[in-house]
Amino acid sequence: MSLHSWFENMWWQATPPPLWLRCIEPVYAALSRAHLKRRAANSIAPALPMISVGNITAGGSGKTPFVLWLAEQLKDKGYQPVILCRGDGGKNTTPMLIKKSDPAAIVGDEAKMLADLSGCPVIAATDRIAGSRMAAGLMPSDLKLDGSIKQALGDILILDDGFQYRQLQRCCDIVLIPNTGIGNGHGIPAGPLREHVTSLMRADIIIRSGSACHAKACPALSDKTEWQWLTKAVDIIDIMHSGAQTPGSVHAITAIARPQRFFDDLKSTGLQLSGTTAYADHHPFSHNDVKNILQHNTDIAITAKDAVKLQALWPTDQPLWLLQQRPDADAGIMPAIEAFLPAK
Repeated sequence: MSLHSWFENMWWQATPPPLWLRCIEPVYAALSRAHLKRRAANSIAPALPMISVGNITAGGSGKTPFVLWLAEQLKDKGYQPVILCRGDGGKNTTPMLIKKSDPAAIVGDEAKMLADLSGCPVIAATDRIAGSRMAAGLMPSDLKLDGSIKQALGDILILDDGFQYRQLQRCCDIVLIPNTGIGNGHGIPAGPLREHVTSLMRADIIIRSGSACHAKACPALSDKTEWQWLTKAVDIIDIMHSGAQTPGSVHAITAIARPQRFFDDLKSTGLQLSGTTAYADHHPFSHNDVKNILQHNTDIAITAKDAVKLQALWPTDQPLWLLQQRPDADAGIMPAIEAFLPAK
């Protein structure tokens, strides 16, 4: 088992973490609090009103699919959303408006997925203050950016993974909490918590997210109303359009946080799993990876996040099965969010 997998498994078990990690936990927490306090003290208001979508647990809370859903909802309400993300897993270091031709290896897998599926302008930027200025058509003087952007790309920003990015002020702070809970309840590195649950007092909207096949009643973590936003696995489709018949059994391959949820989602559709392979989150798939995957000599199923990296490497005559999912949201979520937004 890899070190990454060991931590993931340990974090999401009910048993206490090892003592040596519990000793490190308060040191990390103190450093993190000081860092977040400095960020908040130097925060600025972006030129466009901004919704932040974030979490308090490390990875695997469904932020990216929720951002896609939120962007669609905002468009239906007459807004023109621009999505701003960090570009995790990509090599790019300057703010970049993602084009269809940009590979995930450069802009990041989640950023590429958002650009391909949202129908919105998507900016990948490690410096998200600079990215917010790009979205508003305000070019930072100290960066060599795309000079063709002379005006705002939209009228509202969605900041992906923004709860701890306190340098940018927001009109609505949305926090997603896995519907399965917060693991062992400890902070990094002993557990999955990025911040103590009391940080939820900063949130405007709290949403329990995750897979419908894992839906269960969990104790509330604050006095705030908790909404529910789940995804339901529907079916698999061949993104290579090979003409192959839909299989009854697949080998599941993925490079996401908490891959067991994907495996369970596949089984919830009635599929049998002949095997599973979990790479580290944001793993940059290579031709050699594809060669090894094909040696399983069976149908392969992946997530949308994996597809933006694997599809370009996959043999055109071989099927590659993508699990499709449908969101199932509490009816009150969008009205609750809209209450924080500027009027249209």
